[in-house]
This record gives sequence, C-alpha cells and structure tokens, in this order.
Amino acid sequence: MAGLLEGKRILVAGVTMDSSIGFATAKVAQEQGATVLISNFGRALGITRRIAKRLPVEPPVLELDVTDPAHLAALPDAIREHVDGLDGVVHSIAYGNPETLLGGKFLEGPWDDVAQAVHVSAYSLKSLSVACRPLMAPGSGIVGLTFDATVAWPVYDWMGVAKAGLESCARYLARDLGPVGIRVNLVSAGPLKTLAAKAIPGFEDLEALWETRSPLGWDNADHVPTAKAVCALLSDFFPATTGEIVHVDGGFHAMGA
Repeated sequence: MAGLLEGKRILVAGVTMDSSIGFATAKVAQEQGATVLISNFGRALGITRRIAKRLPVEPPVLELDVTDPAHLAALPDAIREHVDGLDGVVHSIAYGNPETLLGGKFLEGPWDDVAQAVHVSAYSLKSLSVACRPLMAPGSGIVGLTFDATVAWPVYDWMGVAKAGLESCARYLARDLGPVGIRVNLVSAGPLKTLAAKAIPGFEDLEALWETRSPLGWDNADHVPTAKAVCALLSDFFPATTGEIVHVDGGFHAMGA
C-alpha cells in the first residue's frame, strides 16, 4: 500500500540531533514514501551529517542559515541538485539565548537578543517560505512547529513572544500563499525532550504540568505523534486547511484545570 506521502519531495529545515522533532518528521516522512532533504548550518552541520545516516534512507544535507540572505538566495539551486521541486517544507527552527531570554528573565531581556529570537524563530518562516516558493506547485504545504503562544508560560518568556510572532506569521503567509495553492499550517506540540528544551532553565517544571492535565496522557520522549501530525498536514488529506494550528499535546490545551 502506498504511503501517505508517496512520491512527495519534502525539505525538513532545522535537523540537528536524532532527538529533535525535525529528525522524527524526516523519518516518518520517509516511511510514508517521501523523498526527504534536511538542512542545518554552522557548527551543527557536521552533527546533522552524522545524524542523517540514522534515517531509513540517508538524505541530502543542505547548508542553510535562514537568517542569511545569501543562503536563502542559493537555496532553490541547492535543492534542484537533488529534486526538481518541493511538495512540502517543514520549519523546525527556533532559538532564543537561554542566558538572557528564558528562565524568568522576561523583564531583563535585551533587545539585540530578542531581535535575534524573533528573526530566527518567527521571521524565518516567511524567509524560508519565500525562498522555497518557486519550487512549490499548487497543493504544496508548509508546516511549522510552535508551542502554544496564546498564554504566558512559566520560564518560556521571550520565546513565547517569538512563538506568538510565528503563529501570526503563519496566518499571514496562509493569506498570501493561498491564492497560489500553497497551504501554511502549524503544529503545536506539548513539551518534548529536545536539545532546545534542555537549554530552557526550569523547563522540567513546565513539563510536569502535562502529567496530570492531559486527558490522553503525555510522553515527553515520544516525538512520533508530533511528526505524524506534521506529515498528515503535508499530505493530500488536508487540501482545504490553511492558517490552522493543530495541537498535539494529549489534549492539554483544552483543559481548564
């Protein structure tokens, strides 16, 4: 039986460790029949190239810094070296300086670090989408990853603000890319044990909330449910869905207490 993404070409931007949501998404996408490309940059690029060997099929690894205009301009040609177009793009990218922006430092967060967090975590969704647009035909999808930005969380601080920007950015992209047939959606996952989460001081306290309030329960070491949701949104089974945020959090977001 054909997989959900049979024949589709997917770029997963922002894969570092095999404990990342991006890695899990790349793995599920391959298992569902997709041809996958992954990306990273700088010092992490070497790690990504080693980690890529752990996927079912070793994918091409592209160097891509989404804050670098030269990298973005070169991206279409870099992708065309491996595939002749894209059916899906996954934005698995976020960064906020944990020493200045997270762990209860909201009132002290300096603008330069806030600007970097917003650029990397929110504006880059627009940058990546625009860079990939020439390769994407009607019916293609873009999916980003968020952490519910409708409320203020303990310790999350300026990353919460950046995620709010990401969520708004996704809605405006859905508005502007919808006329050319490109869907833009987000997946809002519960807290997962990732490299990014480890960098947040006090994140364990936030994770603990899910233990008692998620009606379906929550396994913070299981990235597969989130990866499956991303792949579902990239598939042909959501042809008329855009500007949406799909929660994969065990139902936590719907509970009042």
